[in-house]
Amino acid sequence: MAIELGRIGIWRGATQTDGEFAAGVEKLGYSALWLGGSPGGDLKIVEELLDATERLVVATGIVNIWADEADSIARAFRRIDGKHPDRFLLGIGAGHPEATQRYTKPYGALVEYLDGLDAGGVPKSARALAALGPKVVKLSGDRTAGAHPYLTTPEHTRSAREILGAGPLLAPEQKVVLDTDPEAARALGRETVKFYLQLSNYTANLRKLGFTDEDFADGGSDRLVDALALHGDAPTIAAGVRAHLDAGADHVNLQVLNQDPWPAYRALAAELG
Repeated sequence: MAIELGRIGIWRGATQTDGEFAAGVEKLGYSALWLGGSPGGDLKIVEELLDATERLVVATGIVNIWADEADSIARAFRRIDGKHPDRFLLGIGAGHPEATQRYTKPYGALVEYLDGLDAGGVPKSARALAALGPKVVKLSGDRTAGAHPYLTTPEHTRSAREILGAGPLLAPEQKVVLDTDPEAARALGRETVKFYLQLSNYTANLRKLGFTDEDFADGGSDRLVDALALHGDAPTIAAGVRAHLDAGADHVNLQVLNQDPWPAYRALAAELG
């Protein structure tokens, strides 16, 4: 692919980023910044972050297909890519059924949206697809640069790589908490993880990975939280990140859950650089 993501990036909510943040991430040596929270519209935030940096790739994780039409997103992509070629990866996805009343037949809607991006001039190599289940993982390899799984484990990464085969991008998100106190770290991880346990597409995927209703109760079992939000010192977290790479990931984007993420960014840049 023309867009070079590197091995390690940062995942951060779009409303929590600005040019100064992006420049700081780039200075630490991270190669990509993924924007969560369904940034859409004219994607002005993407342009602002690219304007503030020199080499950093900005990716959307993800633009929700129910929120913005493909033709308008394609226009935004062309504007941004024309100004910053090969530095914008357009991640799209169907989100989850609890988020919108329009959520019907998501696979067909994704195919139709990708058709619209084709018509709008967004090349396959410059887009990625949020993918959990095998059918959408395969679609990501067939119609985009590859897959951006969210809230997964190295076991899922291994399975996704088997479906994709060699070549397509596989870029999972991984939550981390830099804290050597297990109880404090789990409490922080659980605060984030418990939200996703209300969403059927995530729990269905986690069941396939061997988790049960007992793991979903009370905000998530220790076993589940430990798998989804790595915690400990930087070498311990780095080992968990490398497990994704060893399982077939090309790139891992780190979502740091600490209130101040910068100590973790610095420590993990040194450990994984």
